[in-house]
Amino acid sequence: MFYVQRDAQGLLSRVEVARYAEATETLPADHHEIQSWYANNAVETRLKQLKQSDLDMIRVLDDLIQVLTTKGVIRVTDLPPAAQAKLMDRTQAREALGGLDHLINDEESGLI
Repeated sequence: MFYVQRDAQGLLSRVEVARYAEATETLPADHHEIQSWYANNAVETRLKQLKQSDLDMIRVLDDLIQVLTTKGVIRVTDLPPAAQAKLMDRTQAREALGGLDHLINDEESGLI
């Protein structure tokens, strides 16, 4: 059994396993609204995880490009002008923050 609260439109706004003061009704676990509530929460959680993963991958790609250009494997001028401008902006921002060394957390093990 789940304790629920609804918004002005009658949609679930809060669902809890334990009773709480604002709960207005209870619904069984197999109720379609409960199933939908938890399915939506699962999707939101996965989207947040994917967004964080995207941010982490941007750092990895940025570091990779830095390594490849430093080693002379590629030149920044090999990239399209828009990519060059974005890399220059990121490079300037990173340098203003103290370079690459401060961007990796102590618990992270390195670039890749």
